[in-house]
Amino acid sequence: MSYKDTFITVAPDCPVDKSEIPVSTRAKKPLHIIQYELLTENPYKFDHNELVFEVYLIREGLENISETERKEVWEKLFSKGHPCLRASALTKRYGFGAHYDKNGKIAIYPMESDQYQKFVKNKSIKKLAGMKRKR
Repeated sequence: MSYKDTFITVAPDCPVDKSEIPVSTRAKKPLHIIQYELLTENPYKFDHNELVFEVYLIREGLENISETERKEVWEKLFSKGHPCLRASALTKRYGFGAHYDKNGKIAIYPMESDQYQKFVKNKSIKKLAGMKRKR
C-alpha cells in the first residue's frame, strides 16, 4: 500500500517520548534498521514499493544483480502484499513519523522534531497513526 500527501504519526502506544536510532547486534540487519538507513540517507527517494524492494535486496545480499534479475525478483516479491510503514518498528517502537509526499515518496522524521510537529498540525495532509504494538 502506498500513500500520497499523508503523514504517519508514531503509534499511540509507542514506548518512547523521543526518537531512538534503531540498533541491532544480529548479523542480518532487521528490516526496520535497513528502512531507517535508506530513508535517512535518501529522503523522498523511494515510494513504498521501491523501499520494500531495496530493503529486500539489501537484506538478501542481492544489491549487485543484473537488471533482468532485478525484474524477476520484483515480480516474485510483489506477487503478494507487503505492510506499509504504519506497521514498521520505526513508527511503532522507535518514535519516527513517516511522510509520503504528493508523489508517494517517503521521508522519516523524529517525533521531537519541528518538522514532525508541522506535519501533525498541517490540515492539508492526511494523518494516520502507526499501528499499535499490542492489540
